[in-house]
Amino acid sequence: MMQTDNRVIVSGCGPVGAVMTLALIKKGVPVTLIEQLPDAAEDQRAATIHPPTVAMLVELGLEKEMFSNEPSGGMEAPLFQFRERETGDLIAAFDISLLKGEVPYPYVVQWEQYKLVHAALPHIRASGIGEVRFSTKFLGLTQTADAVEATVSNAAGETETLRGKYLIGTDGGSSTVRRAAQIAFEGFTYPERFIKIGTTFDFGTIGKGYCTRNYFFDPDEWLNLFKVKGYGPPGIWRGVLPVREAETDEAALGMAGIQRRLQSIYQKSGDYDIPYYALYAVHQRVAATFNKGRVLLAGDCAHVNNPIGGMGMNGGLHDAVNLAEKLADVWFGRADERVLDRYTRQRRTAQIDYVQAQTIENKRKLEEKDPAARRQHLDDLRRTSEDVARHKKFLYRSSLIDSLSSANAVE
Repeated sequence: MMQTDNRVIVSGCGPVGAVMTLALIKKGVPVTLIEQLPDAAEDQRAATIHPPTVAMLVELGLEKEMFSNEPSGGMEAPLFQFRERETGDLIAAFDISLLKGEVPYPYVVQWEQYKLVHAALPHIRASGIGEVRFSTKFLGLTQTADAVEATVSNAAGETETLRGKYLIGTDGGSSTVRRAAQIAFEGFTYPERFIKIGTTFDFGTIGKGYCTRNYFFDPDEWLNLFKVKGYGPPGIWRGVLPVREAETDEAALGMAGIQRRLQSIYQKSGDYDIPYYALYAVHQRVAATFNKGRVLLAGDCAHVNNPIGGMGMNGGLHDAVNLAEKLADVWFGRADERVLDRYTRQRRTAQIDYVQAQTIENKRKLEEKDPAARRQHLDDLRRTSEDVARHKKFLYRSSLIDSLSSANAVE
């Protein structure tokens, strides 16, 4: 059993919390990972692992799990497309494999976030310095000059105090850790909500030429359509669409509304089989700081954005790897705590200058209502895809390669 105070406490066992814990223990830092749920959630949200993030996960020892041919593994996906929703016409296709020889993994891996968590947990438990405690709910914190105390409710329903050197919040956009540390969450919430619908129907068989990741422009109802392995063949196709303010939650989540949205993508006889669906509010927010004393933030706890482009989870995993390196240097006396201020500077730069800006722009362009502006954007996107230099430049930005290199250069 580890010393009760000689550890880092990580609150939240989503993909960022699991990778944060794994990255720290790989560097010899003891960690207690806590999660209020009784087991790692089977959360059907993020799935896109961009090229630089693939490299990070390989370095953390998750290569075998990520590239497994079993349903628990991911799918390599070098291509993504932009189309017009009304006609289905292809506007532009982008191929990350053009970066072969320039980046180690020139493709996206479609790997659902819950599979990433379940891949990391055995490594954490086998490390000897990683403890995982489910059914443990974070309630509040107290900081001193050399420690932080986390008040939790444990599996027995008792209130308990965990003491560590640092506390890292990876507990999502509604983070209790961030609120307890009194860190502002600056930004805005979209008036419309987003709905995600999963179906076992294979859109790859309808003769439209869809690839694994597809983005559809439409001024009334844009669409993201992409494929994951799910629980095995034939896999699951996920559609993400907007839900306007005037539509009630009941109407959006009713089966008639769910089927209408899928039939509007492709009209077929009979109902679609639907393993899951979810409605959620969407925010663009960034924490005022990612470090305050001995409390640190990463992932959705530190920043949230709309899912168009698959950048949210990746940004959080980049936080985890960045912070683990800096915190390990502090832990073993190779750097003083001022390096944690640099963590905030670097990762807030990545968020504000790249992820926030890019995802807001992605949404704006998908739903552009002015016909002239829309036509100009589609023409420019087509020309970008047809010019190799511009094509590559687009890939470097959309795959978060530019974001990562720019942020890491911040002093």
